[in-house]
Amino acid sequence: MQAVVYEQYGPPEVLQMRQVAKPTPKPNEVLIKIYATTVTVGDWRLRKADPFLARFFTGLFKPKNPILGHELAGVIETVGTVVTRYKVGDAVFASTKLDSGTYAEYICLPEDGAMALKPNNLSFEEAATIPVGGLTALHLLREAGIKTGQKVLIYGASGSVGSFAVQLAKHFGTTVTAVCSTTNVALVKSLGADRVIDYKQTDVTQSNEQFDLIFDAVGYLPLAKCKKILKPDGTYASVSWGIALTLNMLGSKMFGGPKVVMGMSVEGTADMVYLKDLAEASRLKGIIDRRYTLAQLPEAHHYVESGRKKGGVVIQIV
Repeated sequence: MQAVVYEQYGPPEVLQMRQVAKPTPKPNEVLIKIYATTVTVGDWRLRKADPFLARFFTGLFKPKNPILGHELAGVIETVGTVVTRYKVGDAVFASTKLDSGTYAEYICLPEDGAMALKPNNLSFEEAATIPVGGLTALHLLREAGIKTGQKVLIYGASGSVGSFAVQLAKHFGTTVTAVCSTTNVALVKSLGADRVIDYKQTDVTQSNEQFDLIFDAVGYLPLAKCKKILKPDGTYASVSWGIALTLNMLGSKMFGGPKVVMGMSVEGTADMVYLKDLAEASRLKGIIDRRYTLAQLPEAHHYVESGRKKGGVVIQIV
């Protein structure tokens, strides 16, 4: 099969098209013919080994797994001998979670992984944009204890995680203030935000308003800047991770103050089915910014790394 691989860390040009062996599913796995995948922020960071400490997990001198890509939509071509949840011909969408491998024509995934039948009202490309951002937003909002009636601030509301955070926060019955750039204000309003702030014109951290929950969906709004606008018993959630934030999280548990949550989803099928049901009820949609082919992956990486993308950047494989 065709796949795009990287055999060394570096710029987008390290991504090269190769012929590699088509995988064979284990007894509990399904073989998926991938129709669409995406380029996420995590993909370009892994490609560059940014931060450097990532190398201790992905390979110190060169990548252990040479195929990137973390979400997909496609059709099941083969099922393992003990698989019961899916059958040949099922259209599915999925996240590889901590693994990767979607920059290819085929992939094998366990039937009990982060996978579900594709929403029947979405195209393969639309469905492929949901798993990573949708699961991350859902996980952090739940960890934050989101409740009906809360006032929620979502910073970076036009990105993959942020766009789903806006939609999910509205689904949970909160009042959403979203922050994004000038060019994305209309998009974020269309997602249901009650108010949209253009960060280029207004510094939300200088507001006199306070929020029950502040969700930093891009890692650009540190907790230290939020103290004025976060209620004393509020929650700060971030897609970022690091020593400082970990200490803040531990400190809040030991000494009180605003709750701090971070990290990524470790859930599987149940949350994917939850997102599928919301999509089919027209309560959740994926945003497609740009489309590229598998051969254009270096170009797609350049664009995503620029920080200008909104929603998802799709890679068309079929």
